[in-house]
Amino acid sequence: MARLFVAVWPPSSVVEIIAGLPRAEIDGLRWTAPDQWHVTMRFFGEADVDEVMEACGRVDAAACDLTLGPRVERLGRGVVMVPVHGLDAVADAVIAATGTVGRAPEARAFRGHVTLARTKGAARCPLVGRPVSAAWTATEIALVRSDLHSHGARYTTVASFALR
Repeated sequence: MARLFVAVWPPSSVVEIIAGLPRAEIDGLRWTAPDQWHVTMRFFGEADVDEVMEACGRVDAAACDLTLGPRVERLGRGVVMVPVHGLDAVADAVIAATGTVGRAPEARAFRGHVTLARTKGAARCPLVGRPVSAAWTATEIALVRSDLHSHGARYTTVASFALR
């Protein structure tokens, strides 16, 4: 059993653009690290790796063009993020193929994004509203293992699956 999710990793050119955003130290604001930047399409929680890999092998979706931006936003009260558009069909295909494994899929609509920071309380983030944009083509999805540590999660790609 492992803590697992399906994601798309941005290419290094997009990671560099995000890394270029200023990230001041602010009480109540915890920045994510570049090696954590991804777009989650499905979170399984604790699940059997082999069972999830088999289900991910059934994902039938086409490669797609993605756009990052156009600006940094809040997602709820606790997340500072950059939207990622273009993954809806892939996210739907992931849910269709994996809906019976792991934790039940979330009942809310998919909202692709890269998490930049998490906030506690009423902490403000000066990046909210800042323009940022990039584009790339997603050609694969990744099954990722998440190991929790005191300084945040560490992610390891277990397997990658090509999009057609």
